[in-house]
Amino acid sequence: METKKLTLGLPSGSLKDSTFDLLQRAGYRVHSTERSYFPYVDDSELECRLFRAQEMSLYVEDGVLDVGLTGWDWVQENGSDVIEVAELVYSKRQMTPARWVIAVRSDSPIRKPEDLAGKLVASELQSVTRKYFQSRGIAARVEYSYGTTEAKADLVDAIVEITETGSSLQSNKLRIVDTVLVTTTRMIANRRAWEDPWKRRKAENLATLLKGAIVAREKVGLKMNVPPDKLEAVLTKLPALRRPTVSPLADNSGYAIETIVDETVARDIIPDLKRAGAEGIVEYPLNMVIP
Repeated sequence: METKKLTLGLPSGSLKDSTFDLLQRAGYRVHSTERSYFPYVDDSELECRLFRAQEMSLYVEDGVLDVGLTGWDWVQENGSDVIEVAELVYSKRQMTPARWVIAVRSDSPIRKPEDLAGKLVASELQSVTRKYFQSRGIAARVEYSYGTTEAKADLVDAIVEITETGSSLQSNKLRIVDTVLVTTTRMIANRRAWEDPWKRRKAENLATLLKGAIVAREKVGLKMNVPPDKLEAVLTKLPALRRPTVSPLADNSGYAIETIVDETVARDIIPDLKRAGAEGIVEYPLNMVIP
């Protein structure tokens, strides 16, 4: 009997490494050679292909791919008619949304979008940028940029470029005027594939695991033992949204506590937990946290 398969598009380029890392955390072994566009995955029900994020939604809409991972910006730019399965907030450097921003030279007289009326703006995100100006009644001229857009800031009046932190723009002596679009990675699906119960369930399962891997990236698990007379004091130091798991030790000498906290919180509370009476404190990394 032939194995059913879900064809999954993965982004090449800047998102490739962070996407492969996310899949690894979600329990999948994925790797590809430098020149291969067909990554190996240790799931016989998945068939992976690499495409540029800019064109991913086009191939999903046309049915070349059942599902794909790409930025919301490119779905909007292409006007693709696809199903949004899940929002996955990760990018090439951080676990935060990215922004397409209007940027000008630091010494430019342009201070607000309206100052660009009749001016020339360059962007790879041409359609979205045009709609931005049209929606505000600003008659700016928007030309397509074939990459290295930041280098063209001296040749045009403004650029619209993507940024995560703004540090690259700042290092190139550029100043942000306004945000055109906030974007995150999305899992999108072909409409016909989504109507197939097996493919839909497979895609939803994958989305659940990926979201769990994203949540886990900023959290750690904590384990500790606590004497009976120190239990309440230790519990008050734990900031978990839900009560932690508390189990009696086999010899009735105290309790074992296990909980999940933000990684940045753990470093602050571990000394307090020790002072409150916790013993044998163990911090461990997490691959997935499914709410």
